[in-house]
Amino acid sequence: MVRARIGRIGMAALVVLSIVVAASDLLAQFQAPGALGALAPANIAKARPKPPFDLTGAWLHNGNARTGGETERFDPPAGFKLTPEAQKHYDGAQKATQEGKLYRNDIGLCWPAGMPIMMTRVWPVAMIQLPTAIYMISELMNSMRVVYLDGRQHTDPDIAVRSFNGESIGHWEGDTLVVDTTNFVGEHHWVHDRLGIPGSDALHIVERYKMINNGKTLEIEFTLTDPKMWVGDWKMTKHWDRVDDRDIAEVECLPDLNEHMPTVHSTDNVR
Repeated sequence: MVRARIGRIGMAALVVLSIVVAASDLLAQFQAPGALGALAPANIAKARPKPPFDLTGAWLHNGNARTGGETERFDPPAGFKLTPEAQKHYDGAQKATQEGKLYRNDIGLCWPAGMPIMMTRVWPVAMIQLPTAIYMISELMNSMRVVYLDGRQHTDPDIAVRSFNGESIGHWEGDTLVVDTTNFVGEHHWVHDRLGIPGSDALHIVERYKMINNGKTLEIEFTLTDPKMWVGDWKMTKHWDRVDDRDIAEVECLPDLNEHMPTVHSTDNVR
């Protein structure tokens, strides 16, 4: 009986040891030996080519279709083809619209807007550019996005901590900043909220940033792919104006503050 108990203890010890080793291996994958955070002084101090432009400042998407500017939504291209999974959401949204309702109004219920929507709502986005990263904070729910510029690679999708804004890795190609974003969440995340087109955990966004109009305008070309939701690439170009007379404020989204809005009521919001 004592021998059996010792055997069980030994087996338990082996299991614990295996878990510790596995956790250690997992941590090693997250952080390579000697890796530095984007804000580590030693990382910032590393010699790098001077970037062609600096995004530091406040930027505002140039209006919407109602005010003569671009639409803030990422409208799909003509003849777009959805997968069956996305088609059922699209059809549900069309039906809800005909009934005067909204389909799964997650943003109105305080779920994060996520990428790409956070970039184009008519709220200013503050950007701070360092040699190792660009920090973007939208006034819309104070959503934060980080574009890493220090040469790191995307996290293995099997162990990545997925998010609504994804994991953005940037690099310079001549006078263009190229940002590659993956590792998104797969629930409550929309590419087009009014049309009911969701983004999945396979969403992949590539942005190409250019500074034009003597630094007063930011032009971004988007390429969106999501094989779980649609066929092929969706491309679009959008513009932002530098707004030197704006700061961003703290803007929280609390469901109980939105109770006066019809769109948060079950009779108007189709789930």
